[in-house]
Amino acid sequence: MSTPVRVAAYVVALVAVFAAALGVGRLAGPIDVAAAPPAHEDATHDDAPQEDAAHDDAAHDEATPDADPGTAAPDVPGGLMVSSQGYTLALDDTALPAGDRVPLRFRVLGPDGAPVTSYDVEHEKRLHLIVVRRDFRGYQHLHPTLADDGTWAVDLALVPGTWRVLADFTPTGAEGLTLGADVSVAGRVGAAEPDGERSTDRVDGYTVSLVGDLVPGTESGIGVTVTRGGEVVTDLEPYLGADGHLVALREGDLAYLHVHPVEADSGARVPFVIEVPSVGRYRLFFDFSHGGVVRTASFVVGTEGSGSGEGASHDH
Repeated sequence: MSTPVRVAAYVVALVAVFAAALGVGRLAGPIDVAAAPPAHEDATHDDAPQEDAAHDDAAHDEATPDADPGTAAPDVPGGLMVSSQGYTLALDDTALPAGDRVPLRFRVLGPDGAPVTSYDVEHEKRLHLIVVRRDFRGYQHLHPTLADDGTWAVDLALVPGTWRVLADFTPTGAEGLTLGADVSVAGRVGAAEPDGERSTDRVDGYTVSLVGDLVPGTESGIGVTVTRGGEVVTDLEPYLGADGHLVALREGDLAYLHVHPVEADSGARVPFVIEVPSVGRYRLFFDFSHGGVVRTASFVVGTEGSGSGEGASHDH
């Protein structure tokens, strides 16, 4: 076969192949290619140096849905939601400056959307406000003042970072609640060294020790002993209706746990009952009064089954 004839035959065959492919394409229809999702921008965290920490990390801000304020969340520890059982913690500002006396204003909105103005007294106060930096490099237990219009007001001591605001209260005629929301404080935040577990703390010349184990899912009896100069302090002054007040927060999500004081059978140890919901590590903050001054000791405690670190002392 001559070269021109071979070329003509090849062209005819190629046209036939394209025609067949076109027919198959018309029968199969177009292929739908989904657009790739946009890349996710990494959020700024407190444990890395940064210039601006003025935004909340949505991944840890609310560990449970807040979309329906009227829906209670069963078996959810306090402080994880901004809204629960129809009540909402409404902060005037979610970004505040650093400073020693930074005003915080907020309201608790009821099921009707109006600010709550009537509260029951619990532990001698109508509302307990816990303000803690998410890396635990800052802790405050405060009692704001309530205006007639339902606005709570208090001054905070803030350094840069993300802080969790936890309001513990009981609206009159309702059950007790703890609601939480984040506040961002702009500025550079240095990396923090991780804390090991510790059951002893030293603050202002006092040595404060925690005794007892935390067992998830059951009530655990623990006790706190305060010594000074090697002698047990047996004349602690009443604070919030007891010899001391204890707050427990779960590491990671900062779940707020109610701790109940127990009447002491001696002046040597301040007893409490606590129920932790899960295996893990917890931060415990013990407020006590002596010599007319309220001081705070802190502990890092793991539950049974979470692995235990060596106990260590910590000086404030």
